[in-house]
Amino acid sequence: MLFVSYTTDAIDGYLARKLNITSSRGSQLDSIGDQITFTVGLIGLFRFETDFITTNLVLIIIAFMPYIIQMLIAYLKYGKATAFHTYLAKASAVLQSVFILWALFINPEYLLFYIMIGVGFLETAEEIILIFMHKNWVSDVKGIYWIYRNRKKQQ
Repeated sequence: MLFVSYTTDAIDGYLARKLNITSSRGSQLDSIGDQITFTVGLIGLFRFETDFITTNLVLIIIAFMPYIIQMLIAYLKYGKATAFHTYLAKASAVLQSVFILWALFINPEYLLFYIMIGVGFLETAEEIILIFMHKNWVSDVKGIYWIYRNRKKQQ
């Protein structure tokens, strides 16, 4: 079911952008769906890869702290979670889904695990910066580079 969820999420996002049928509500719902799917994947890892989780629990908790901080900042500033959907967030989501599926179907791969955590950290840092760059809630921001590029074009 996780594989189906990841696949349909990717198709949905691609079609929404390709057909230009995006909305702020759709972005929020997509983010909530992503969080639910990720949570289900984590539950699967806790259930079927208990040794891996307990061995790496401290690193997993450390990796989650920036995400929790980012969510708190977003809720304090906007009253809701972000839905930036940056390119880095998409890369992070792909790495998370590949790692979770690989771990559940084959075996946890440490290199992929560390890469996933590193990219996740960078993505969360970018989200925190984006929160401070935007006074009001916005969705579907490509990333910091594109914001600066667009600002330069407007000058």
